[in-house]
Amino acid sequence: MPGTGKTFALSLVTPDGAAFEGEAEMVIVPGQIGEIGVLARHAPLIATLKAGSTRIHPGGGGDVLEFATGPGFFQVLRDRAIALVDDAVAASEVDDARAREQLEAAQAELAAIERGESSADRWQVEQRIRHAENQLAVAGR
Repeated sequence: MPGTGKTFALSLVTPDGAAFEGEAEMVIVPGQIGEIGVLARHAPLIATLKAGSTRIHPGGGGDVLEFATGPGFFQVLRDRAIALVDDAVAASEVDDARAREQLEAAQAELAAIERGESSADRWQVEQRIRHAENQLAVAGR
């Protein structure tokens, strides 16, 4: 329902700082059990997020901003929403070659773990795989 003209304050924050800070008409985040869409005056909400696509509709005819985001948390309170995620990369800034390289390296490390040739943390390697796959998916590659 973008186009209502009503906006709310939105922050998309990573450990490195804000990936987006401003007003939005709507945001769609990847909740654990499905996408969550939020407009101005949304009821209070707290949710966990999975890696996926976060889309920000800034309103005023502006282009939708899409980010490949990692897992995290989302809160809506009054006319303010904040998404705290472990990473956020603008879809337009995804480096295809780098993401594929990261994916291949992580998949090779996972295979080494499964063969008993590596003592790397399996969960961390799986997260690296999901992150690379997410970037490629959001960038449409």
